[in-house]
Order: sequence, then C-alpha cells, then structure tokens
Amino acid sequence: MPREVRSPAECACVDKADVERPFVTHNADLLAILAPQLEAELTQQLAQKSVSEQVKGILKRLLAGQRPGLEAVAGELRLSTRTLQRRLTGERATFQQLMEDARRELAQHYLLHSSLELNETAYLLGYEDANSFFRAFHHWEGTSPGEWRASHARSGQIQETETSPV
Repeated sequence: MPREVRSPAECACVDKADVERPFVTHNADLLAILAPQLEAELTQQLAQKSVSEQVKGILKRLLAGQRPGLEAVAGELRLSTRTLQRRLTGERATFQQLMEDARRELAQHYLLHSSLELNETAYLLGYEDANSFFRAFHHWEGTSPGEWRASHARSGQIQETETSPV
C-alpha cells in the first residue's frame, strides 16, 4: 500500500510515455555473458567473509524501516534457519547480537553522514518508536544520539555527503 506523500519533494513525477520507452542500451546478449561471471565473483567475495560478517552485511541492507528476521537472512544466504543458527553458534555469534551490531554501525553512519532527524533514523533501523532507539543508543555509546552527533560535529567528523555503510 502506498504511503501518504507529505510534500512535493517526496515524489518523482514521470510521464507514462517515458516509462514505456525501451531501454536503448539494454543488451541481452552482453547480459547473458556477464551475469554468470558477476554472480560467481559475488559468491566468491561472500565466501571469503565469515558467516557473521555476511549476516551483518545482509542485515544492514535489509534494515530500512523493517526488522528482518532470521528466516529472511537465511533465505538471502540460501541456508535453512537451523543451518544458519549452527554456523553462527560455531563462530560464537548470535543473530540478536549481529542485529544490534548492524543497528549500531548504521546509527553511527546515519548520524555522521546524513541530515536525518533522529526519529527517522530510529525508523530506518527498525525500531517501533524513537524511545527504543534512544535507549539502545545510550546503551551503546553512553550518551544520547543528539549529543553524540553534536560532539562528533564539533570534532569535524560529520560529512555532508551521504555514503553507503554497507
């Protein structure tokens, strides 16, 4: 279900005729040649990372206003939930701890590299309300998100451009 648009800056208007135009540079033959190689390289890069690192990377990608579960991450890794749990246990990691680590790293990234409001940051990290985010952040950093952002702004660590944390 589409969400309510609150301002014109939140939407992009595209003419229907433009959407229906063919993608001029699409090359199915080239894609057929490159896709298997790209997939193999991605699989190789993922295989070089521990399961914990892979899970945290997937969580960072999936955390966007939702709270991905073990099942979703296991599906991304093409593993059963039980196999994923076994592998995490073998690395002395828990799904919950990796979720918390991913949220903490993303929170720091959002606070340093964006102008998001704190409640927007809480939403993006999958918290149901800003208070839960504030409590978690205070537990991680020993201070509030606003104070942390301000202290890092004074030390010159905040950048105005947004970069990907993944």
